[in-house]
Amino acid sequence: MQSVIVDIQIPAQQYQAHYAGVIRQIHARTADGRSVRFPSEILRPFVTHDGVAGRFRIDFDEQGRFQQIERL
Repeated sequence: MQSVIVDIQIPAQQYQAHYAGVIRQIHARTADGRSVRFPSEILRPFVTHDGVAGRFRIDFDEQGRFQQIERL
């Protein structure tokens, strides 16, 4: 299994497009500088009135499919 660490800052107003399904992917830069893309729906458990903010570890399987996410 592969893991990446990403810092995410998405204001509530911007995340509404993700939550509504208008935007389905998040593009982010990992802590080690790589570019990563993942489904925005995996952030739903972490949405607050202010949006989504924090450092997260995202685990993928060998085929690059999402497995789990954890706030660090």
